[in-house]
Amino acid sequence: MSGALNGLRVLDLSSVLMGPFATQLLADMGADVIKIEPPRGDTVRGIGPMRNPGMGSNFLHVNRNKRSLVLNLKNPEGLETFFKLIETADVLVYNIRPQAMARLGIDYERLKVINPRIIYAGLYGYSEKGPYAGKPAYDDLIQGVAAIPSLMSKASGGEPRYVPLAMADRTVGLMACNAILAAVVSRYQTGVGQSVEVPMFETLTQYVLGEHMSGASYDPPLGPTGYSRLLVKERRPYRTLDGYLCVLIYTDRHWEKFLELMGRAELYKEDPRFANIGARSIHINDLYAMVAQAMSTDTSQNWIERLDQADIPCMLMHDVDSLLKDPHLLAVGMLQHVEHPSEGRMLEIGVPFSFSGSPGLSVQKPAPQLGEHSVQVLTEAGFDRKAIEALQMSGATNR
Repeated sequence: MSGALNGLRVLDLSSVLMGPFATQLLADMGADVIKIEPPRGDTVRGIGPMRNPGMGSNFLHVNRNKRSLVLNLKNPEGLETFFKLIETADVLVYNIRPQAMARLGIDYERLKVINPRIIYAGLYGYSEKGPYAGKPAYDDLIQGVAAIPSLMSKASGGEPRYVPLAMADRTVGLMACNAILAAVVSRYQTGVGQSVEVPMFETLTQYVLGEHMSGASYDPPLGPTGYSRLLVKERRPYRTLDGYLCVLIYTDRHWEKFLELMGRAELYKEDPRFANIGARSIHINDLYAMVAQAMSTDTSQNWIERLDQADIPCMLMHDVDSLLKDPHLLAVGMLQHVEHPSEGRMLEIGVPFSFSGSPGLSVQKPAPQLGEHSVQVLTEAGFDRKAIEALQMSGATNR
């Protein structure tokens, strides 16, 4: 393995999406991520189309560059094996509730005795410091309690609905990756690890309130909550004669040039709604409606040529199928066909970041089959063939 995090060993007890996304980011940067799975495997192995049992598409896209070790942590031999692995690990990542970790005996107080350098990273619904501690949490629930469906309703005028992405899981996974790396840097300075808590509710709240606290930022409030530009109904892709176009007319210069393209250049100086960004924000729904009317009069390509020439930001609106054919993504390698050892030819999502001095990994390891690396990892940890066979016989690991 190569990459900026080469030499960092991560034990990954997480499942489904939030934790595995965080550890995949670490793996993409070169960390040795050992995915520890129960005998039945991560439940997400069963989600999505699949060629072989336990290798669903959702699993494939969030578990590359990892090794899979089966350990039954409810089995005494399996638990003891886990403690042995902790001795040489740098990071432990989990996303079950802390109470469940404590019942297994895998709490931070115990692990730091085994390895004082361990970074113990928990990703779960709510901070342990508040009254919601221990409540179950899923992406939909966290979107809801963080006010996202309410904002969707305000913006569309329709019923509240969730963003059609696992937005909370991926946002928290990204935040967890940042927090874990900060703890790694701190350990270089102090020589000891620490426990890291990354709660979903608080993380999504930070995202939402950054824009939408608005007037409530002040005491007493200077106005209502909500960032008006993001909530107006006309903030949407614009229909053209042959499709949809995404256009952002934002600065003074953008608006001046766009009004020229409309043949209404006089409005920029004469209409007080265009006086400055504050005035435009107050009237933004009307102004966006004006843009929508203009967009409907010509084709997408003709508008792109005119807007590009005026240096006004615009892009075609993709659907998922056309996104898979985007020429830029194909050129930079974000989408490429690979041969998976068991799943055959498949389309792989690339690594979005790169380093000049520590070349990115790309995809050096495909998503593993369940327990594919159990014997390899246990051998590295010092277990001989006889000891591994004993663990297999006891049901602590797979055969």
